[in-house]
Amino acid sequence: MNKVILMGRLTRDPEVRYSQGENSLAIARYTLAVDRRFKRDGEATADFINCVAFGKAAEHAERFYRQGLKIVITGRIQTGSYTNKDGVKVYTTEVVVEEQEFAESKAVSDANAGGFRSAPSPAPAPAPVSDAGDGFMNIPDGIDEELPFN
Repeated sequence: MNKVILMGRLTRDPEVRYSQGENSLAIARYTLAVDRRFKRDGEATADFINCVAFGKAAEHAERFYRQGLKIVITGRIQTGSYTNKDGVKVYTTEVVVEEQEFAESKAVSDANAGGFRSAPSPAPAPAPVSDAGDGFMNIPDGIDEELPFN
């Protein structure tokens, strides 16, 4: 099985081209900066992963995706090779996009335009726990009427 799920920010606007012929097909190429889970020497590091989308997904990328936007993609890894103009064999690895979607709201994206980091979202307040130390929240008496289940 060859399945990849990535979340990252676009390093630049997608590059979109159309195939030639009667039924032209959109082909979008973009690079995702995907943060690594662990930091090296206290600094965050990222992997820069080349992605390619075809058809409707490529048209969507052309219309809506811009540098700095955070997206989530699923796809498959594809490897290949070619010989460059100097006669050197070059090996390639890219993700062929099967699904792609926004990973943040437009307001957050607009606030981060031009940058790769989003503002940290506030952590949700922890739910109060009972004094019994059992990890469950105390439910006040008389609230049964407001619960959506019995």
